[in-house]
Amino acid sequence: MIAAIGIKNGLPGKMYIAYLVPDDNKKYEIFETKNFFELNLDFPSFINSLEEEMQRHRLFDSDDKREKAILISVSLKPKYEQEDSIEELKELALSSDVIVLDSIIQRPKEINPKYIMGEGKIKELIISALNKGATILIFDQELSPSQIKAISEITELKVIDRSQLILDIFARRAHSRDGKVQVELAQLKYRLPRLIGKGTAMSRLMGGIGGRGPGETKLEIDRRRVRERINLLEKELKTLSEARKQRKNLRISSGIPIVSIIGYTNAGKSTLLNSLTKSNVLVEDKLFATLDTSSRRLRFPKERDVIITDTVGFIKNLPSDLMSAFKATLEELEDANLLIHLVDISNHRFEQHIESVETILNKLNLQNKPRLTVFNKIDKVDDYEKAYNIASRYNGILISATNPNTFGHLLKSIENSLWGRSNTNDMNLHASNNYLMPLQETNTVTHTPN
Repeated sequence: MIAAIGIKNGLPGKMYIAYLVPDDNKKYEIFETKNFFELNLDFPSFINSLEEEMQRHRLFDSDDKREKAILISVSLKPKYEQEDSIEELKELALSSDVIVLDSIIQRPKEINPKYIMGEGKIKELIISALNKGATILIFDQELSPSQIKAISEITELKVIDRSQLILDIFARRAHSRDGKVQVELAQLKYRLPRLIGKGTAMSRLMGGIGGRGPGETKLEIDRRRVRERINLLEKELKTLSEARKQRKNLRISSGIPIVSIIGYTNAGKSTLLNSLTKSNVLVEDKLFATLDTSSRRLRFPKERDVIITDTVGFIKNLPSDLMSAFKATLEELEDANLLIHLVDISNHRFEQHIESVETILNKLNLQNKPRLTVFNKIDKVDDYEKAYNIASRYNGILISATNPNTFGHLLKSIENSLWGRSNTNDMNLHASNNYLMPLQETNTVTHTPN
């Protein structure tokens, strides 16, 4: 509620009161009194009844302490691209345990450099968000430090963008020391240029910092602490990298081929690893359920073994700071003898997912690494013939990671790729159409848990 009092001859005159209402079309109501002294409003009772009415229109329990978000996409891209992107943003939000109240898509003639959308539109959106009980605004596009500051100045709601949401998910899911260090490093590098104005207190993330210098402002202290923490984490990451190199050298010296499973997030990589090796790596139907690399041994006939590794999932527009932080982990893909590019064929955006993975492989200079394209979740596809044609187009293999009976041609392809050709340097490791697999085939490989 907000009130305005008119002044007449130095005395209070008319009084205007506006308050939010639980109606998206109307949004608010205004009433006025002819004379300030005639106002007779029991404010606590009025607000309590208004809150109760609003709660009845909301889709969540008032005792639910999770963040409630409005998702916003402001872009000049075609609408269908925005819709696909905001659907993925919704999946990311759900993976971060956020309640999504609404999604807003806007295609302006030009992007507002200050608020990303028009000032009037952003204020309307904030009013609507308050009506719905939102606690956070999540933008699909990356916001500049100045845009976050400008939007934060006109609302008390939290304001984050897609990159911050992904960083939050990574922070929740990282369990190994490697993962935790890489995530915190990425977070601090992302936040450093955004340490401006409101909400700059970072002290809870920092520890063991010395006294402040004379005349330093709070903002300068925060920045100095962040830089010191970044330097410390980079040194620790370097130490952890040396340990990884030692483990890598042991694997290489053993002469056991390494097969790495890569793919878009939630493509089923951990499920495939578990099914191939009878392991129990964490599996969830969420984006970025797996962050820490897992390795297991798989035994083929003739006493031949391979090491199967499960890697962090890829995603389009991966934050550059996160990409650089995880580069040390992803560099392990360089040592792989074969990459299995797993694709969720049941996802209608699978083509964009393939492109995103290819883009990241190019950034890592792994585009020429031998690999098999494997289409997963065939059990979730209604039209098997269509799926077969898609796999044929990509020279791929069809499987269901939850059904080991579908692994026949995949295992045969891995075996042929690693040992089946005399000249390993000239091997074409993409499966031919002969490897497109009917669902009734069985798996004859011995599984050896690590």
